[in-house]
Amino acid sequence: MHLHLPSDDPLIVRKYSIGTVDLKIQNKTALQKELGWPSEPKRPMLCLPAGMTDKLGGKLLAELLPGLLSLQMEILVLGKGSASYGALFTKLAKENGHRIHIVAEDDREIRMMYAAADMALFLADPKGMKEPELCLRYGVVPLAPATDGLEDYNPVQETGNAFLFEQPDAWNAFAAVVRACETYKFPFDWRTIQRHCMESLSGRDRGEQ
Repeated sequence: MHLHLPSDDPLIVRKYSIGTVDLKIQNKTALQKELGWPSEPKRPMLCLPAGMTDKLGGKLLAELLPGLLSLQMEILVLGKGSASYGALFTKLAKENGHRIHIVAEDDREIRMMYAAADMALFLADPKGMKEPELCLRYGVVPLAPATDGLEDYNPVQETGNAFLFEQPDAWNAFAAVVRACETYKFPFDWRTIQRHCMESLSGRDRGEQ
């Protein structure tokens, strides 16, 4: 995927910047329409932007899936990684076609995933991966093990750009997902975190127009 900012990305439906991050939601509703899903802007959309393998936390994902499927959220999974996880997600998408979608390794589809998603799940330390930076660029809030470059959201101080968990186990990972979903219910707070994501790339391109 070529590096773009959402303020100048020609392949997404609605461009947006730090100052207009509230427009990002239009990309979600456009993708929902494209997939034949109900238009539900208030339902959180989570992505797995790196696909899935054992190294990326596949065994943890297997433990986490019942919890994830119990939540009122939509899930986008990049279609790359181990064949066994590809088969798993293909099965899940058939069973839950209204809220699980496998994203093709296509430039437009990948950029639409980042433009539409509210949050991104990483189950192994994403340090050194390109996907966390792409999430920050597009205002997609990372849910990940504690790692360099990401700061856990503090609702009292209104700081942070991610929801982090110290222990990489199903209980702590699920707690981070639930905490993110509960925070998502408050649009002002969520937009603040999204702006923190985009601002954390300051010193590089920041997406300001």
